[in-house]
This record gives sequence, structure tokens and C-alpha cells, in this order.
Amino acid sequence: MSEPAGGLAVSEDMLLGGRVRLRQPRSGYRAAIDPVLLAAAVPAGAGDSVLDIGCGAGAASLCLAVRVAGCRITGIDAQRELVRLAGENIALNRVTGRVVAMVGDLLRPPPRLEPGGFAHVMANPPFLETGGAAASPHPAKAAATIEGEADLGAWVRFALAMVRPKGSLTFIHRADRMEQLLAQLMGRAGEIIVFPLWAGPDKPAKRIIVRARKAVETPTRLTPGLVLHEADGRYTEAADAVLRGAAPLTLS
Repeated sequence: MSEPAGGLAVSEDMLLGGRVRLRQPRSGYRAAIDPVLLAAAVPAGAGDSVLDIGCGAGAASLCLAVRVAGCRITGIDAQRELVRLAGENIALNRVTGRVVAMVGDLLRPPPRLEPGGFAHVMANPPFLETGGAAASPHPAKAAATIEGEADLGAWVRFALAMVRPKGSLTFIHRADRMEQLLAQLMGRAGEIIVFPLWAGPDKPAKRIIVRARKAVETPTRLTPGLVLHEADGRYTEAADAVLRGAAPLTLS
């Protein structure tokens, strides 16, 4: 199903086994499993406030809202068209009042965002460094996948500024940038957990989830992680429980 919305051609897709309806652009960057896994790793409870940095059309925000009834989520994204779509998706999934999306640049954040005002922060930042890969000809996809003025360090600094002491920040990123992500967290956060997302049996992890807590000094841990696919390409039972069954990811 697709139709132009405000000049942007969109499709309506299903996440979490149909629990979430997501209108998103038909071309350019499209949410797949990364935001679902990210949301599943956030240790939010009922009544907790969560900031979703780079929320796009709202995939991670909506997955978290559906999985954890009662939590409140604020999404921020620099792309106005995606924020408009996120607003439509919030209404479509009947979470108005618990989930909001706003236009904002993390280098120049909206004054409505109070530093230290969130129990949890989650982010799915652009995976590629500027100059490290050919940019997509689609501007929205390029903005979502290649770092712009805000590099990975800026994303981490903003997340740390927004989360309250002892609150959590959760990132999903490419495994080959793990060292850079950890370097940005060292000395600024603790209780760091590295959770590999293995592509399949005997296959390397292409993604990692990293979770940390502000103003905590517990040592870093590397966990067994999650195998996403069986040898035949099907999701493993554990991955399917998260991606379609809305189960949380237990990182520890």
C-alpha cells in the first residue's frame, strides 16, 4: 500500500508482527530490523521518559511504546518530512500523548529538551563516516547513513547531556566502528555492555548494541549477543521472539 503524502510517496509496513504500523518513504532510507532491536534493548519501565535521537519516521519510538506500556518517548530528527510522518504514525498507532516527535538538530537542540531530563536515551546514528563511502543520490538516505556536521562523538555527547545521572543510553551501530563508539564513552559513562548481533551461525557480527549508564563506574562487559539467522536464512527462535513477538532483549 502506498500513496503520496505531502508530496512524499510512502508505504505502510508492519513491525513487531503487525503490532506497529509504520508509514515510511518508499525510496531512500527505510527502517528494517535495526530500530526494532534498538528499542528492544532499552531498559525502560512504565512512567520512564525516553529520548529517541534521529527518530526518523518513528520506528524505534513506536516499537518501544508498544512493548512498554506507560513509558513516554520524545523523538527528535533534523528532517522535517520524516518528523511529519512520525506524527502520522503516532496517531495511526494510537499512542498520541505518550509519544511525540519534533524537528531538531542535535548540535542546536530545541529549547524544549531539558538536559538531564530523560531516564533513557536511544540512538541509531548514521553508520558511515563522511568521506568513507559514496553518498546515496537520495538526500534523505544520505543523511540517515552518512555522518554530516554531527559526527559520532557529537551523538554520544548529546546523549550524555540529555540523560539523567545513572540513566541509560543505548546505541546500535556497525561492529567495525565499535572501537570508536567505546572511545567516546570511556571516562564519561560506565556499566558498558557490548552485545554483538551475529549474522548467523559461524558468521561475524555486522551490528552491535552498546548500552551504558551515565555517572556509573562498573567495568565494561562483552556478552554472548544474539544470533539473528539460522543457516537457511530464517530468523532464529530468539531473534523472532524479539522482532515479531515484541520480547525485550536482555543484554546482561
